[in-house]
Amino acid sequence: MMRFWRFETRQARIGAWALLFVLTGLRLGLAARVGVTPDEAYYRLWALHLQSGYLDHPPMIALWIRLGTTLFGDGGFGIRVLGPVSALAGSAFLIQAGRDLFGTQEAGYRAALLLNATLMLGLGAATATPDTPLVFFLALVLAACGRLLATGNPVWWLGIGAGFALAFDSKYTAVLPAAGCGLWFLTSRVQRRSWPFVLSGAVLGAAMISPVLWWNATHHWASFLKQGGRAGDWNPLRALNFLLELVGGQIGLATPLIFALFCLGVVWCVRHRRSSQAASLLAWMSLVPALVFVQHALGARVQANWPVVIYPVMALGAAATGYRIGTACCLGLFMTSLVTLQGIFALLPLSAHFDVIARQSAGWDGLIGEIRQAAPDRPALVAGDYALASILRYHAKDQPVLSYDSRWRYLDGATGGKAPEDRSDLSVLPSRRAVSGRAPERMPDIPSGMSSDLPSGAGTGGRSMLLVLREGERADLPALWLKPALPGHVCRRLRGMPVVCYRLVPLAVMPLKPTHRLGLYRLP
Repeated sequence: MMRFWRFETRQARIGAWALLFVLTGLRLGLAARVGVTPDEAYYRLWALHLQSGYLDHPPMIALWIRLGTTLFGDGGFGIRVLGPVSALAGSAFLIQAGRDLFGTQEAGYRAALLLNATLMLGLGAATATPDTPLVFFLALVLAACGRLLATGNPVWWLGIGAGFALAFDSKYTAVLPAAGCGLWFLTSRVQRRSWPFVLSGAVLGAAMISPVLWWNATHHWASFLKQGGRAGDWNPLRALNFLLELVGGQIGLATPLIFALFCLGVVWCVRHRRSSQAASLLAWMSLVPALVFVQHALGARVQANWPVVIYPVMALGAAATGYRIGTACCLGLFMTSLVTLQGIFALLPLSAHFDVIARQSAGWDGLIGEIRQAAPDRPALVAGDYALASILRYHAKDQPVLSYDSRWRYLDGATGGKAPEDRSDLSVLPSRRAVSGRAPERMPDIPSGMSSDLPSGAGTGGRSMLLVLREGERADLPALWLKPALPGHVCRRLRGMPVVCYRLVPLAVMPLKPTHRLGLYRLP
């Protein structure tokens, strides 16, 4: 057993690959078995209407979902399939990076298994989120960095620039390890001699991210401002709480022992930065993002998944320390496998409070069934929350779905000549196409005296309108629009037990004052 985790023999390395393939199979099974989550339904709408940028993230996740659904259909498996496949390919890149950076087969295999034993990759690779392509392309960057140091050929800076660009096109946090890599270049006398290639790599990377930059420039930098708008916040009264949440979240996502090894790996890299270019590179690429996240936590909450941008880097650092990883990997794999098997087979009758996968994915089709039972005329559904609106759109494809969340203004019409579904007749709900050089249009206000009774007309196919409102939530709509709620409530259920319940409120859209600002958007 000990020799397996040291990967000194060919049999141990074959065993490691066998384990990676088994994990990939489990992730594919989870991807096929589990229902689509609200965020995945949201990204699916992006994939149906490709753009060079979106309000929340760059477009890579939309491209991945588009490819997956084209090959495997518009279901959970098609939406997620590239996640498990990319995790396996990324593991191969990480193995190559460890071999090149530290000169041993062992370092790469140790890093790959450490990363695969985290809950972040173990479960995250089976879901469709921007973190999945982000981690893959960062593994590609590390492999290119390894080739640079192993061969001494500066042309690999072009690969590094391209890899960072693709990671940035996945999630903006890729700029943090890229900044760390840039600081490593500036502090390395050896690497500074290769500045023409570094400049060429930077130009190549800039060209590859230019569509994202252009989209932001023509939309008043909305995506950059949304993601980076709180970077300078300072909240000393809650700073300690935010910092503890940050650390606790990483202990949970990485699993406790692997998180400890990650931290020891960063310390090891810092201590050996003068004697090893590889250690210096990993130290810069891990410390710069870590310091940014700590600074952010002094004023606002850091979401638990943000620091995963440095997990591949820290996995290599932990592998280089030489500490035994067997216990940490076994614990991480046990935790990950337990959650995965529960998601696939529902082995235990857990409540939604303890079943983390079912809490997000289960019962949405049943909710639609209860809504249709309560309102058999299949009205147009209205939701304020973007995630709820997205999952309603996914499960109720034959009903119009509308939302008053203003983020929908940034979803343009379909590209490639495919028009959005039936949005040409929306006299009061026009499609949200941005005009170059201008802020995206808001839905025009409904002038006083103009007939705006949507239940009788435009954009809903002549259907009535029904607001789906979470129990205890207040509708952010004019009171005049709200009719008495239908009796009772409808629920999303897990094994017959309610997870979340909703009220159904019929709407009668009435004329508003000219000064009233309200946008209703029909989902494509």
